[in-house]
Amino acid sequence: MEPVLAALPAGYTFRTYRPGDEAGWTTLMNTGEMGTWTVERTLDELTGRPQFDRDGLFLITVGPDEQAVGSACAWLPDYAETETGILHMVCVLPDHRGKRLSYAVCLAVLHRFRQRGFRRVTLSTNDWRLGAVKVYLELGYQPVYRHPMHPQQWQEVIQKLQWAGQIVPVVEQVGAASAS
Repeated sequence: MEPVLAALPAGYTFRTYRPGDEAGWTTLMNTGEMGTWTVERTLDELTGRPQFDRDGLFLITVGPDEQAVGSACAWLPDYAETETGILHMVCVLPDHRGKRLSYAVCLAVLHRFRQRGFRRVTLSTNDWRLGAVKVYLELGYQPVYRHPMHPQQWQEVIQKLQWAGQIVPVVEQVGAASAS
């Protein structure tokens, strides 16, 4: 693994997945409004799947016990996919938010996909996840309008964030095929 691509605050370390990380990752995901996770579900739906990239799950840890406090995962919609990846399972423990940890793990995932030759990385989020949306915009992501209410939703998000950067939405027709 290459060195961290974004500076971490003092006391935090950066690493990729190790067998046995499911318990810590599960605890982390259970604080991120990602549904209810168990170690078994994590094994069945994530680390045990062929599209799981061991070197594409990035964790930020803290302390001598290496408690996982942040994560992001390079996920594939299908094991054979070679062009479009998914930035997946981005989460930071509540007590560690506001320290730019999600930016660091997301950036690592994007570099992992670039390293593997992928041309596109998509993601999904909700409009109420303002901190996450801000990070994604900082990383260069743009909104995708798939529903007539999306322009208004994005206008409200931009106002709440006080975002001054350029927004160039991608407009997709409802019902049209899309990889994102």
